[in-house]
Amino acid sequence: MIQTEIIQRESVYLWYYFSVQFEQIFRYYIFGIIIGSVISVFGKQKIYQMFSVLKKKRLGVLGVVPACVIGIASPLCMYGTIPIAASFSEKGMRDDWLAAFMMASILLNPQLIIYSVALGPTVFGIRIVSCFICGIAAGLCVRFFYANRGKGFFNFSGFGEPTNRDTDPNLLKRLLKNIWRNIKATGLYFLIGIAISAAFRRYVPESLMISLFGNSRAFGTLMAATISVPLYVCGGGTIPMLQGWLASGMSVGSAAAFMIAGPAAKITNLGAVKIVLGAKHFAFYILFFTAFALSSGIMIDAWMRL
Repeated sequence: MIQTEIIQRESVYLWYYFSVQFEQIFRYYIFGIIIGSVISVFGKQKIYQMFSVLKKKRLGVLGVVPACVIGIASPLCMYGTIPIAASFSEKGMRDDWLAAFMMASILLNPQLIIYSVALGPTVFGIRIVSCFICGIAAGLCVRFFYANRGKGFFNFSGFGEPTNRDTDPNLLKRLLKNIWRNIKATGLYFLIGIAISAAFRRYVPESLMISLFGNSRAFGTLMAATISVPLYVCGGGTIPMLQGWLASGMSVGSAAAFMIAGPAAKITNLGAVKIVLGAKHFAFYILFFTAFALSSGIMIDAWMRL
């Protein structure tokens, strides 16, 4: 009898936390899905045409900036982005521009930008800026450390043009099919993220969250980057978790480290990147995003304390 009452009570608490957070961020999820699908169906080719035009420009090192912007605007996952990058590489696109494009595409996309609005203006702005700088930094590292070694940084052999699934002649049906595919791909992870956040709010004391991710800034940043590796499965699914953790005392710098290390170390992204980099360059990739995530988190927390 007592156990039944406990289960009922805890169910009520968990449902309350779940429903509150669901109501807070569901509109961002739906809006992100719609915007991402619209860009994918109607703007994807124009985005890649813009990247192709870069090859004709003599921008030099400054080319990493528009390459990074186009990477953020890309709606494709990494396994869709790599064939695009492979086709550009075959046409003579510079490796540093490709590195900026791919790094930015890994970290951010139009849907995730919309989702991140739910985290508040400060964290939203920091996510956009930090991901943009990370993409530029990746391009600069490839340019200055690998451009003059005589061999390409990437190995795209075996990759062809990606399959276009948006082929329905009816534009409305094409858009609705894309929206449905996005919901199927992310919806479950979105609900799981809210459930995990509800459990954290109910069972993890705020003092523990502050001790792990708040007071000791360097340690909190390290912890956030570390836990992002197993927890980051879907970008949309991490938004409710981050929202709950920030409300419980996670520092903004720790959140930034999570948002950089998480997508960079996402298992599917790691698998795709490993294929085109090889062992040595893949080790450089791991070192790069880890160092960037930790240093960014520490600097952001120091800036927030000013």
